[in-house]
Amino acid sequence: MDERDGDDVKLLGVFSTRERAEAGRERARVLPGFRDEPECFVVDGYELDVGTWGEGFVRVPPGE
Repeated sequence: MDERDGDDVKLLGVFSTRERAEAGRERARVLPGFRDEPECFVVDGYELDVGTWGEGFVRVPPGE
């Protein structure tokens, strides 16, 4: 599964430039957990100053 499809996607960080993002990715690739999947990172644009939880959320109890 591709990381863009949501396969255990985690935000590594938000960087001010693509170069800094790529450097952060290179540092992370050697860390425990990441070094087994060094190609799991996606460098992509991220819009700043935008809320992402504007409508709240609904909790579904286990078993429902």
